[in-house]
Amino acid sequence: MITIVPDSKSLQPTKDQRSVQVGRQRLVDSVSRGKNTLAADIIKKSLKDPTILQLFDTVFSHSPFLTSCMIGEINCLAEILSDGYKTTFENILSSLSTKTLNQENDDSVTRQLRIARRRAALTTGLADISNSWNVEEVTEALSKFADHSISLVVKKLLIDSHETGEIKLTDPNEPTKDSGFIILAVGKLGGRELNYSSDVDLILLFDPDLVNYIGKHSSQEFFIRLGKQFIKFLEEHTKDGYVFRTDTRLRPDPGSTPLVMSTRAAEVYYESMGQNWERAALIKARPVGGDIEAGNRFINYLRPFIWRKSLDFYAIQDIHSIKRQIYAKHGGDQITVPGHNIKLGRGGIREIEFFTQTLQLIWGGRQPNLRISKTCNALMALTDANHLGKLVTKDLIDAYKFLRKVEHRLQMINDQQTHTIPKEINQIDKFSEFMGFPKSDDFITELSLRLRTVENHYASLFEESPPLSTIGTLAFTGEDDHPDTLKTLTSMGFSDVVSISAVIRKWHHGRYAATRSARAREILTELMPSLLEAFSKTRNPDTGLLRFNDLLASLPAGIQILSLLYANSSLLKLLAEIMGSTPFLAAKLRKHPILLESMITADFFEYPTSKKNLLKEIDAGILEARNFEELLSVLCRQVNDHLFQVGVHILSGRIKPIETQNGLTDLAEKTLGTLYSSIKDSWTEKHGNFGETGMAIIAMGKLGGREMTLGSDLDLCFIYQDTEGGQSDGLKPLLQTPYYNRLGQRFLGILSSQTGEGTLYEVDMRLRPNGSSGPLASALKAFKRYYLEDAWTWEYMALTRARVVYGPPALKTNVEDLIFQLLTLAPKEEKLVCDVFDMRTRIYLKHPDKQIWDVKNKRGGLLDIEFIAQYLQLRYAAKDSDILATNTFDALTSLSRRGYLSSTHAQHLIHSLYFWQNLQGALRLLYEKTINGRSITEENRSLLAHLCDLDSASYLEEKIADIASDNHAIFQEIIENPAKSLSGKHPVI
Repeated sequence: MITIVPDSKSLQPTKDQRSVQVGRQRLVDSVSRGKNTLAADIIKKSLKDPTILQLFDTVFSHSPFLTSCMIGEINCLAEILSDGYKTTFENILSSLSTKTLNQENDDSVTRQLRIARRRAALTTGLADISNSWNVEEVTEALSKFADHSISLVVKKLLIDSHETGEIKLTDPNEPTKDSGFIILAVGKLGGRELNYSSDVDLILLFDPDLVNYIGKHSSQEFFIRLGKQFIKFLEEHTKDGYVFRTDTRLRPDPGSTPLVMSTRAAEVYYESMGQNWERAALIKARPVGGDIEAGNRFINYLRPFIWRKSLDFYAIQDIHSIKRQIYAKHGGDQITVPGHNIKLGRGGIREIEFFTQTLQLIWGGRQPNLRISKTCNALMALTDANHLGKLVTKDLIDAYKFLRKVEHRLQMINDQQTHTIPKEINQIDKFSEFMGFPKSDDFITELSLRLRTVENHYASLFEESPPLSTIGTLAFTGEDDHPDTLKTLTSMGFSDVVSISAVIRKWHHGRYAATRSARAREILTELMPSLLEAFSKTRNPDTGLLRFNDLLASLPAGIQILSLLYANSSLLKLLAEIMGSTPFLAAKLRKHPILLESMITADFFEYPTSKKNLLKEIDAGILEARNFEELLSVLCRQVNDHLFQVGVHILSGRIKPIETQNGLTDLAEKTLGTLYSSIKDSWTEKHGNFGETGMAIIAMGKLGGREMTLGSDLDLCFIYQDTEGGQSDGLKPLLQTPYYNRLGQRFLGILSSQTGEGTLYEVDMRLRPNGSSGPLASALKAFKRYYLEDAWTWEYMALTRARVVYGPPALKTNVEDLIFQLLTLAPKEEKLVCDVFDMRTRIYLKHPDKQIWDVKNKRGGLLDIEFIAQYLQLRYAAKDSDILATNTFDALTSLSRRGYLSSTHAQHLIHSLYFWQNLQGALRLLYEKTINGRSITEENRSLLAHLCDLDSASYLEEKIADIASDNHAIFQEIIENPAKSLSGKHPVI
């Protein structure tokens, strides 16, 4: 006898007759092959019933998945037809018996579960499509099946573990009793609202006070392994299908915690770091497997966290902020049905759930009757408590039921967890038919009305709180990407929006110390739209935000800095520009976040215009130091603050890179002198002096030429005055050579040491006599002897930039006189030009001209200009010492004025030097060091053009090529061609 009576009004005649005919034939063939004659008779009889046949045709036309279930489960289909949906479903649950679990192997249990799931899907699917069960009955049945399946698997695993000697159960006949293994359901399953092809949101726990673990490892390791087995039982796809997809990401801090946590660890997390969105998720929490009593005790323990008697101001503000991340508004653009996500999209299921949970969180602490897990029941309770109008409740419940029905039909088609309406109009026509609408226009109108109604009510929630963002949804709570958030990020200019969303969710989940406190996360939520908007306007939004992530990860706390950014929009914009454009400054900020505070001081953008003002600032800081350690910290802070300030000034266009060279050089000289003087004082207290003599610090390279740039290291050389034998006059006397070498070592060690404020400078001593193999400090006579007897031509070239920056007056004079004598020696001109060219050739072979951006080593680059200036000085200084200058600009000017370099060449080289040094300073902002071997992005290319006052990046490259070509021609004329004419052996560069 056929007992089911489909509602023919809910079934529409199908247009897909081909699928109908194929489906009917497959069913008939399956019945013919079956051995159950009673089932065959029932099904054959049903095929003569027009209403039943219409139900079958609807399945054949619209659900390939249910069609396969019908054909594969003939006996179950016959039972549904004869006994009805309820009885059949109860029999399916009864089949999941645990009485003989200890006699069943894993494969058998795995197969039983999957067959039962297929039968449950068929039963609930037909009950839904025939309109025999309403939405609540369908979701309740699906949830019951999940409960039974989870319980069966847990019992099976506990019994097996007991029999293998890993745990000792209190009662093997009741394996879950006092087992301490807890499976909590949250989300749809927790609320007994599971949808048709849903995953199950689970939190796996164990109570260490209950578990009797007797295995060889730790109980934590055991339960992690047990948890993985549990998930495999449910998720693994076999020829019989699967049971449930599982999602365990709603457990405390899933990115850094084990799959199965102890209840103690979970309690500590929720008490110290739990967030409001987690409170909302736990409204629906209930134990569904394992030790149910222990699970209930755990939830009861969390009750004060979930349901607060009174919400403080910041907690309410956070709830407001979470809602306000979703850009909802009254009216506005028409919601587009094709392609709409009815779960996460505007007016969708998630908005109804969030609306309900928000009001529950606010009022549920004082009114226990509002602590209800089912959405519709909670809405009615809120109405009874006068927190919600009856019309609003009716609208939301009606919309919820309709949207859940749409959700089920979408998922029935192919047993996929989808929530998206088809995009193609022909597919919408077919789906409308599946929903029971005669016309697709009727379905679209109905769905649009429901979505708009929900959206309007949702926008009214906390209406006094304006949306945080007017550019679109920006929601980062929970574990899943909000589709509208990804769209907003894309529209803002971010590229890898999934990764960006994941990074931001990490902040909101308190993964970093800086966002671990509730207050920090509340400020972050308020700040987020402005922060993202600021980064979206930089040249490289993704890179900038990821660098900000590095900064946030390095902070021990975040409230102060996040508050600072929230209160200073201009600071936020500047920070975004720094992070998005300059790794040099971004690295400085990451190492020294306190620099942010200096950026809001009144004088931050007032760059010192004179050496006097700069030294005055440094001296003011030094006066604060009470001991050497504080002095070192003050110097480190001042150096790093100044370097950072210079970089920001360059980035903001207030100053050109080349205009910072004097200031950076003055800063380095002042730092060297102050630090060395202090070290020397403590050194002499212990080891004494050699009369009035001492050691001089010789600057070479960029420092010697007063051409320091951001990130320049210090090329140094130490020279001391010779004395006639003997030891120093201190308590622990030393001979002269070890005295000055050890003093130099101490000075260098401190100069480049890491402190809480960072390091001062990197130092290069390779330009001293004999380079790295020579003594650290040289006696004046030894220095002279080395240059007269052993020095290479390139060492004389380096000497043209040597400058004494610190030392006793008499020694300073002696050193300067010696350098002058060495540079004005009459050269062997032929050897000189060949040596200079040979040196340039060696450098080129080591650093070939492969990148247009290598402005130092490329042909016609900085080195060519410097080599020209140094060569001409060495060649003509013996007869005209006025041409000597440590600075390259000054040298070129003097050479031209004295007639040793044509004015045409000089003007071009000076212009080129200005351009190269300006460009190099800009590159230091972008790359900190050389960019050889790196690709340069379009964003960086544009920034370089901007810093060099050029209109376009393409013109920048053209100008680089032109200048390099002209410079190289001058180099060939002055050095290369004469050298080749003399030797004929040099390769062409």
